[in-house]
Amino acid sequence: MELLLDTHIFLWYISGDGRLPSVWRNIIQEPANEVYLSVVSLWECIVKYQLGKLPLPFPPQIFLPEQRERHRVASLPLNEASVSYLAQLPNLHRDPFDRMLVCQALHRDLTLVTVDAKIQAYPVKVLNK
Repeated sequence: MELLLDTHIFLWYISGDGRLPSVWRNIIQEPANEVYLSVVSLWECIVKYQLGKLPLPFPPQIFLPEQRERHRVASLPLNEASVSYLAQLPNLHRDPFDRMLVCQALHRDLTLVTVDAKIQAYPVKVLNK
């Protein structure tokens, strides 16, 4: 299975947060699965960190790539083909970062791991609990 982690899921995963369902943690850790974190999530974290809304032990541009590599999560770049999906996407969610994650999941046929109900309203594969 190819998984794209929503930003909050990645943060919960690397911090051992109990809000991440244990079954999801097991799926993310399964060696047969390919797990991605979008550069869009790094962008989102940098913005929130600069606004004082995301406390991290180190600046996100250092901390998150280190954690991503430590947890064997691949980086997913943003490309023109993924961005093009935005033109077809219904306006169900106002968060531009989440909308771009949906576009990437649709373009790459990835399963999006999220608890965000607004994302789950899109025609995208999501991991069910």
